[in-house]
Amino acid sequence: MTPNLEAAYAQPHRRYHTRAHIEQCLALLDQVPDLTDTERQILTYAIWWHDAVYDPTASDNEARSAQMAKADLRDFEVSIHAREEVARLIMLTAGHEVEEEDRLGELLVSIDLAILGAPADRYDAYALAVREEYAHVPDDLWRKGRAGVLQRFLDAQVIFPDPAFAEWLDAQARDNLTRELASLS
Repeated sequence: MTPNLEAAYAQPHRRYHTRAHIEQCLALLDQVPDLTDTERQILTYAIWWHDAVYDPTASDNEARSAQMAKADLRDFEVSIHAREEVARLIMLTAGHEVEEEDRLGELLVSIDLAILGAPADRYDAYALAVREEYAHVPDDLWRKGRAGVLQRFLDAQVIFPDPAFAEWLDAQARDNLTRELASLS
């Protein structure tokens, strides 16, 4: 990890989007079979940098994280093709929508969203941590905005674009999302 990343993930306003989230994502990546060394390395970089910029008051975090990844990875002499692919993958985490047959995109988005399908106690801790990250938002606006996000996931035909993650986590994610949505009303 670079000093820039270390500092970014240690920012005091972060409660969920911390190094622990990155380490959990990397642990999930370790369980994914059938990746080439190059694919695994690109996904590792994308995981490390996908939340490098995290400002709950901004709407361009993913774009800024992608730019940071491209700049930092240049220092590691990573090829331009790999840097562009890492940036593309990071941008997918903005809307969590992936084109069919984009295996790396499916994996990154599914890994990033895996917390949604965690056991209820871990999901509840995540939801509380995200609320703390958005402490600047008044409760009524938070409830309305968060409900919209949760409903969008619930309305999606697929929450986890990777089929293995979907099979493993979808039912629990829908239970968690439904439970949190009910708590907001």
